[in-house]
Amino acid sequence: MASSDGLSSLGPDGASAAAHALSLPAEAYGNDERLEVMWAMKAYNHAEVYFNLISSVDPKFLKLTKMDDDIYSTFRETFEDLDIKVLHPDQLKSAEAKERWRPFCNRYEGLVEDFNYGTLLRLDCQKDYTEENTIFATRIQFFAVEIARNREGLNDTVFTSKSSKS
Repeated sequence: MASSDGLSSLGPDGASAAAHALSLPAEAYGNDERLEVMWAMKAYNHAEVYFNLISSVDPKFLKLTKMDDDIYSTFRETFEDLDIKVLHPDQLKSAEAKERWRPFCNRYEGLVEDFNYGTLLRLDCQKDYTEENTIFATRIQFFAVEIARNREGLNDTVFTSKSSKS
């Protein structure tokens, strides 16, 4: 994924410059490659922290947002037959899927911080983040799928495999 080299051109205060840059409205930028690198790094860091978390803490005890109960119940009402063990990109990215996801996602605008930010989501919950096993999704899609995986015991494999190695 992205390396810290993308921020080196921002100078010694790269992290604070990145934080400031990511807080500005989209209209302030054209197609700035540095901004894309910063977003990629932010998404990668989020994924890394999350995977380390489910590797070291029993996922069924994790609370990802203050709205986990609502997100989970609404997700399962809306997507009751979605198999979240192994997702396929069309389940998130096809025109039909986007139409189905849009009302769900928009429901959390103003309720879940950064609900529509780009986030990395594992396709197969039994595997780590790799290029082949990762899709770019909105943060609320990530929360919905991962809260469900945690509650339904699907992330237990990651926890037990990592904890048995230590």
